[in-house]
Amino acid sequence: MALRFAPALVPLLLAGCGEPQDRNASYGSTTPRYERAPEDGNLLAGNVTPVRVGELGPNFSACNSIGEVRERAVDGAIQVRAAPFEPAGQTGRLPSGSTFFICSRSLDQRWLGVVYDRSGQASRACGVSAPVPARRDYEGPCDSGWVPSAQVRLVAPVDSSTGEMSQNIGELK
Repeated sequence: MALRFAPALVPLLLAGCGEPQDRNASYGSTTPRYERAPEDGNLLAGNVTPVRVGELGPNFSACNSIGEVRERAVDGAIQVRAAPFEPAGQTGRLPSGSTFFICSRSLDQRWLGVVYDRSGQASRACGVSAPVPARRDYEGPCDSGWVPSAQVRLVAPVDSSTGEMSQNIGELK
């Protein structure tokens, strides 16, 4: 009985003989692997996310809160970023004691979109203490960017009727 299957087994045994194949070479994509050039750097570093104003609608100030740099900030200052994540490019620094308008937040609440004048203060000249008709990107005369929310202390709300900080908290410059 074994002899009856012998002629069929010979071709099968010979088919198994030959050059060994690399199993990984025959699986997966045939697209060559992408090698990032050293000058590419981080792909997120060039992203810019504009700060949005008017997030709460036309019945409220374009930016509803004023914040300041916490005393425990690294080097006494916080870095202002072009987008709400650490690898984003730095657009400025706010030293300890600086005040700014808080206009928006990132989805994860870890970053605040802020507007401040060149001296690092919340100023009426920035044009965000009054209501705006619709949500939009900030394109005013002052600087804007993103700061880590953990390094910010809320100081006061902005009164949308007068465009100033709430009574007894401070004077808007």
